[in-house]
Amino acid sequence: MRTEERSAWRDGVAVSVATSAYGVSFGALAVAAGLDVWQACVLSLVMFTGGSQFAFIGVIASGGLAAAPAAIASALLLGARNVAYAVRMNPVVGVSWWHRLAAAQFTIDESTAVALAHTDPRARRIGFWVTGIGIYLGWNLTTLAGALLGDVLGDVRAYGLDAAAAAAFLALLWPRLRSRQAIAVGVAAAVVAAALTPSLMPGMPVLIAALVAVLVGWFDWLGRPRTDGVLRSGEERR
Repeated sequence: MRTEERSAWRDGVAVSVATSAYGVSFGALAVAAGLDVWQACVLSLVMFTGGSQFAFIGVIASGGLAAAPAAIASALLLGARNVAYAVRMNPVVGVSWWHRLAAAQFTIDESTAVALAHTDPRARRIGFWVTGIGIYLGWNLTTLAGALLGDVLGDVRAYGLDAAAAAAFLALLWPRLRSRQAIAVGVAAAVVAAALTPSLMPGMPVLIAALVAVLVGWFDWLGRPRTDGVLRSGEERR
């Protein structure tokens, strides 16, 4: 196995462990919100996208079953970002239809990030599948553990498990911020998401931030310097 392929394996396993630990929080909070253990586990098995799951139980906790339509809407809005990931991952996961069908369940933030952190096609494929399957197994196991041990664990939010998942994601993103263009996209999306989060329903800030990132990239703001409409690098004369 080549160096980059081994690196994809290591990244996938590391991110899987860090992200799966956060599943304990979801299991415990889901039960505290009024769900049964089996309902919390079914959410992780079927929905399997952390942001949407937390949005769902957050709305349920505040409004009960009467808030179910709002909870479903919030979960759908947050999960909509996975559609964009699927478009990008389509050429990565494999050429057969069953590869692409199976990949739909594992196309999440972390599997996409690990895949795109590498340049070799085989390493990208390894990173995607190792991360996606690893988190799916780990997340469901820790969801069950959190749901069963919720009362024993106390306030799971005090453990800061969400910080572990965010740190792992940032570690994958950081090496890609090498150009002014990439930094501009990241900063613009982060500022917009942070500013809109207090005032909009869950999911909307993420989608608007993604749109801002696309616009920044499309218009090449803070991209390569140009002189008289010609790239200084000379790559325009291919």
